[in-house]
Amino acid sequence: MDAKPKPQTLVDIFYAIVERNQPAVVMFESGGQWHTISSHDLYRRVMGVAAELLRRGITHGDRVAILAENRVEWIIADMAILVSGAATVPIYATLTAEQITYLLHHSGTKTVFVSTAAQLLKLRSIQQETMVESVILMDTPAEGSDVASMAAFMAEGPTEPSAELDAIARAVRPGDLATLIYTSGTTGVPKGAMLTHGNIASNIGVSLEEFDFMQGQDLAISFLPLSHITARHVDYAELFRGVTIAYCPYLEDMPRMMKELRPTIFVAVPRVYEKIYNQVQRGVAKGIKKQIYRWAMSVGWAHRKLIEDGKRPRQLVWKLANKLFFTKVAQAMGGRVRIFISGGAPLGRELAEWYCYIGLFIHEGYGLTETSPVIAVNTPKARRLGTVGRPLHNIEAHIAGDGELLVRGPSVFKGYWNMPDETAAAFEDDWFKTGDIGRIDEDGFLAITDRKKDLIKTSGGKFIAPQPIENTLKSNPLVAEAAILGDRRRFPSVVIIPAFTLLEDWARDQGILYNSRVELVANPKVQALYEIIVDQVNEGLARFERLKKVLLLAEELSVENGTLTPTMKLRRRNVEQRYKEQIERLYAESDAEHEHTATR
Repeated sequence: MDAKPKPQTLVDIFYAIVERNQPAVVMFESGGQWHTISSHDLYRRVMGVAAELLRRGITHGDRVAILAENRVEWIIADMAILVSGAATVPIYATLTAEQITYLLHHSGTKTVFVSTAAQLLKLRSIQQETMVESVILMDTPAEGSDVASMAAFMAEGPTEPSAELDAIARAVRPGDLATLIYTSGTTGVPKGAMLTHGNIASNIGVSLEEFDFMQGQDLAISFLPLSHITARHVDYAELFRGVTIAYCPYLEDMPRMMKELRPTIFVAVPRVYEKIYNQVQRGVAKGIKKQIYRWAMSVGWAHRKLIEDGKRPRQLVWKLANKLFFTKVAQAMGGRVRIFISGGAPLGRELAEWYCYIGLFIHEGYGLTETSPVIAVNTPKARRLGTVGRPLHNIEAHIAGDGELLVRGPSVFKGYWNMPDETAAAFEDDWFKTGDIGRIDEDGFLAITDRKKDLIKTSGGKFIAPQPIENTLKSNPLVAEAAILGDRRRFPSVVIIPAFTLLEDWARDQGILYNSRVELVANPKVQALYEIIVDQVNEGLARFERLKKVLLLAEELSVENGTLTPTMKLRRRNVEQRYKEQIERLYAESDAEHEHTATR
């Protein structure tokens, strides 16, 4: 346990970082070269921007938005907003102008940091519909532009501690609003969760305390959107404990950065772990590699308990499997990662087991925006596959009669911005209703089985939890995404988006000719292939859970088409709406078949 006093505010965390005198706090890439920012230089840059915000009239409690990809300027802007006493409104860079209009108008934001000329153009197109008065650009403004330059403000920051600015920063209290984070909106209108300094600081102070970080030696790459509380929390928690963070603005740059920087800590959402798994499956699909892979996985399975317990198998057969296969997966992630963490969505037991078998234990955690965010997490000192770990020691967790997880503690938010009815509905007495169905085992480990709103009730009155079934389907390398349907219908069905790279390889081997993905998924052989995959999953399900129909789609799910949230979670209702015609046809055909059989 850390003997130092726990931080009370995010400003306390900022000063803990800058007073450490660390040579490399954060890293960023520019001109093909990596550059570092020291504790001293971080203070100068943050305070330079904070001073400008104060000159612009930003006062205690004002909201300031950040519309940007992950980059070092994002975290500097965030820190500057916080030390000036204002609150940050993070906005996903992928949102449309219409979506941004709502967030800016609802939050009453008057100042916005934007990353690029493209984001500036997007903001300018809707600025008149908002209360935004000033804009600060992270990139260098074009010559003759009247937009303010963040780089100029950073360069003008104090080289020595500023008594005036420090006094303003130190005046921030735990109960002050730190951020308005708008929920990604899997259903309904986005709601602005009000998180105070005390909420987030209390969570950061305990969430990663059982992980042994090495100050000045550990390195992490920040690539998850900082607009999401999970990524922002992880960055602050790691910086608080002396981890150097390198910023990755675009996900396609990740493989290169992993090889160049060779991080020691890897934090990702399940979708990233799924992509790595699928790439491995593609690489071992044929020939001798396939034989080695199957043998190595059998070795991993035989030694899984040792790995789950945090021990390194010493048997010769495991060392051979490690050399021939396991280390190659680790090398693809730089070869130095010693701590793997997953959050933001359910990892799925099958995927967690696969990584465990190859010697990489992923510490899955769980939380919500409204809980700042961590509720529970597996740690090197207490971990169990198939769970999200034990609740943090400052969180009380309770399973209600209907299976819903209720929690309370210092990290639970105060409510939704200007939405008193929604705030009241989020609580039962002083317990926050997570909306998740869970269970706590005899050793205190929490398992989340599904979202309460996602539970499917068939017309026969049976409840089906879709996420575990979807995760099992996605453990097959030929399945990129799966969405279970069947609410108020006679039986459940599944929408599947194939892993097209692997499917196209398979089709080529089968001599299947096609001109488009639409033709490919309509091919009878392809249809039969996925029906076999679904039948294999059905074998492990109760009769009422078994998937009777399969709808293959040629279009991938994405944030752009509204079927995924910005944090890559499935928007089930949007999937049902977007593909309503195909789904209705699927069930209509089944009903016709059912009637025909009944009248025979």
